[in-house]
Amino acid sequence: MGPADQPRTGPPSDLAKLSLGALGVVYGDIGTSPLYAMRECFASPHGTAITEHNILGILSLFFWSLTLVIVVKYLTFVMRADNGGEGGTFALIALLDPKRAERTRVGVLLILLGLFGVSLLSGEGIITPAVSVLSAVEGLKETTDAFEPFIVPISVGIILGVFAIQRRGTGGVGAVFGPVMLLWFATISVIGFRWILKRPDVLHAVNPAYAVEFMQHHGGHGFLVLGAVVLCFTGGEALYADMGHFGKGPIRLAWYAVVFPALLLNYFGQGALLLQRGAVPNSFFGLVDGWLRLPLSIIATIAAVIASQALISGSFSLARAAVQLGFFPRVKIVHTSGMSEGQIYVPEVNWGLAVACIALVLGFGSSSKLAAAYGIAVTGTMSITSILFFAVARGRWKWSLLTAGPLVALFLALDLSFFSANLVKITHGGWVPLAIGAVIFTVMTTWRRGRVLLGQAFLEQTLPLETFMADIELMKPPRVQGTAVIMTSNPKGAPPVLLHHFKHNKMLHEQVVLLSIGTQHVPEVPRSQRIRELVNLGHGMWQVTASYGFMQTPNVLEVLEQCADRGLITNKADTSFFLGRETLIISNRRGLSRWRKMLFAFMSRNARPANAFFQIPPNRVIELGTQIEL
Repeated sequence: MGPADQPRTGPPSDLAKLSLGALGVVYGDIGTSPLYAMRECFASPHGTAITEHNILGILSLFFWSLTLVIVVKYLTFVMRADNGGEGGTFALIALLDPKRAERTRVGVLLILLGLFGVSLLSGEGIITPAVSVLSAVEGLKETTDAFEPFIVPISVGIILGVFAIQRRGTGGVGAVFGPVMLLWFATISVIGFRWILKRPDVLHAVNPAYAVEFMQHHGGHGFLVLGAVVLCFTGGEALYADMGHFGKGPIRLAWYAVVFPALLLNYFGQGALLLQRGAVPNSFFGLVDGWLRLPLSIIATIAAVIASQALISGSFSLARAAVQLGFFPRVKIVHTSGMSEGQIYVPEVNWGLAVACIALVLGFGSSSKLAAAYGIAVTGTMSITSILFFAVARGRWKWSLLTAGPLVALFLALDLSFFSANLVKITHGGWVPLAIGAVIFTVMTTWRRGRVLLGQAFLEQTLPLETFMADIELMKPPRVQGTAVIMTSNPKGAPPVLLHHFKHNKMLHEQVVLLSIGTQHVPEVPRSQRIRELVNLGHGMWQVTASYGFMQTPNVLEVLEQCADRGLITNKADTSFFLGRETLIISNRRGLSRWRKMLFAFMSRNARPANAFFQIPPNRVIELGTQIEL
């Protein structure tokens, strides 16, 4: 079997606090799904007539979809696949050991599948703030038609405001996530429960026979309705990806104690409303009458904002992980908290998401149209997660084929059914997240391949350390006071930057440090284990290899401070940092197509400078240029 499923330890009060926080950050988009999931089953182009059997059949599909996908697949099994407590597709990729996996065709295919899953989820994620905010603000027109012309402008204003405050950090906003989401789930529970009391026969939908009967009776049409049913659990992947923020125990407690009961009460309440009144304009806001729709709309809008905040924070973490694992160019990472390293702000990602979300709101104009584009990418990611889970279970945990095979076959049967049902959405807007995902996938794979080719080019220009040390012994070059830190990606040779410096300046500092900082396939490397290797090469030469986790930001000054405990003493005032700046020349060399080389060169020119990424003081940096043919 897999690794022991250890919940996060701590006193009950800590567990309760973490579970309260999980309500806001993890379940934002699941929690706002009652606004549009039920009505899409009847209002979409592939909707169905509002009859008692159809209502009970769709509710039965909702109940068993949430149970099988969220409870069985994610909470029971997939969340076992954590990498140092972190979840998500990147965690699965890391568990596969990419360096080893890249040696085989199957391993390469699995890594590419994982990257494609990340790309799809990113494309789908851009829709979440737009559809969540739009569907919530649309509740205003349920109170009076006077709000109709202002739905889109209000939605754009809210989205813009959410992205504008990101630079202030998520800590302050996050402090109110839990209580507000608790209010949200309490509200949707109460308004749903009152209708269940009027039509308790709606609870018959718990019987799976209604779901089976619905699918048998409607045939292909019923299969297409699964494309709308998927809207009730689109947050499953986000649940897994945000596992590192809270731990498995708090997430499960939040789900079973609050989220799951609240969702069921609301969905069944909407079903009871439809049984009682028949067709209504909006089955969610129809749960209350008159002036109560205004405060309900306000609470729903706040919940939508929290759903958006959760997505944005997750996107920042995802971007940092992609950079550290070598799948994305360096970006500006701003730490917004002195207490929590996970609270970061990435301006490039923030405003890219803002522009995309606002464009979607303006382009689609209503949540119903956006919901038609929702689901196809996340169901594709779910299928990829199942495949990667199978690879981890077999390769890392050594599960037998008889254990892992039937389980993953069940997962894929669910995932591929929902994915196939969503394919019809491509012409109705489903192409949007697919197109965005394709662009992100191309960027990540191009950057990864380009960096590999660049590394090979640098290796060709690297001189063996033994040869360089022999030259120093023979030439005895002049030495100047201070320390020169040479940043290099190859810890085993004399890098081109050092060779150029020595060739043109004809001297060396009295102390030269060859510093290589790598990324481990774990979320965090403890401070005590950060220095992997420190070797005194003699003649004032030192070789240092340090490592960080893919959820950490490297800090060169911090590394040098730790080296002092092991004999390498440096003075900040007398330390200079030598970095290489490559000028890429597009050639006809094999390895990448010409257009991808041009894309890589463009990304390389616009990536954040190495000194900013490694947190090196800019007034201590010396850059030496070199030309590299791709």
